[in-house]
Amino acid sequence: MLAILSEGESYGYAILKRVRALSAGELAWTDGMLYPLLHRLRRLGYVTTEWRTPPEGRRRRYYMLTDDGRAALADQQRQWVTVTRALNDVWPGSGVLLTALGEV
Repeated sequence: MLAILSEGESYGYAILKRVRALSAGELAWTDGMLYPLLHRLRRLGYVTTEWRTPPEGRRRRYYMLTDDGRAALADQQRQWVTVTRALNDVWPGSGVLLTALGEV
């Protein structure tokens, strides 16, 4: 979620669409999954929100990454690299994981 918001501010429905697109349709999050996560990220100080009404539509709550959110994302990325390295050691031929991250 933090990585999606690092691309720029967004609102709930657009985030759901982005998750679906990034996963080639394999992940189909629901509102019931997304909004509790966004509320938790807000409580942690990783995102901030702002209500806006675009000229062509209805009022939406936009979510933006904070500096603390960027730091948390960097920490999660470091952890992910560690996990993928460990998995590469356990699963022969799984170097694709690190190649996708540009770490090989």
